[in-house]
Amino acid sequence: MKDSCISDKKIALYPGSFDPITNGHLDVLERASVMFDEVVIAVLKHPEKKSFLSIEKRVELIEEAIKDMKNVKVASFDGLTVEYARKIGAKFLIRGLRTITDFEYEVQLCQTNQVIAPDIDTVFLSTKPQHNFISSSIVRELANHKTDISKFVPKNVVKYLQDDIRKVSK
Repeated sequence: MKDSCISDKKIALYPGSFDPITNGHLDVLERASVMFDEVVIAVLKHPEKKSFLSIEKRVELIEEAIKDMKNVKVASFDGLTVEYARKIGAKFLIRGLRTITDFEYEVQLCQTNQVIAPDIDTVFLSTKPQHNFISSSIVRELANHKTDISKFVPKNVVKYLQDDIRKVSK
């Protein structure tokens, strides 16, 4: 029997834009945190994509939302997801699924990753039904229209977005 060592840790990477993080993202993350020794939720930097929140603010909001998850770390990265996974020693990618459209896109991405990084597996986790319809873009739209988003995102995100939108409105 092998001695347990750091290299035997099952590390998973949960990449995404999380702009902002939703309760659906947290649902997937909580379940992944039970399956793996360590999960790194990582905000992907898209230099060509206009973001709602800065990378730093997204990381900060995620850190606050997951503060009770002991085996979860927050990071940001740019470049290919599989390259970042290798850099942190992750052998698994976590991908959340809400709809058939998500599934079709994610399977294509998974199969591409299998070709370029056969050493990294993808684990698909379907969100719970109460989170299937919500997305970060819907949350952004609702927040911009000063609609209650408390059912869709963690409390700290609600507070930040309400405060931020009040500042912009003045």
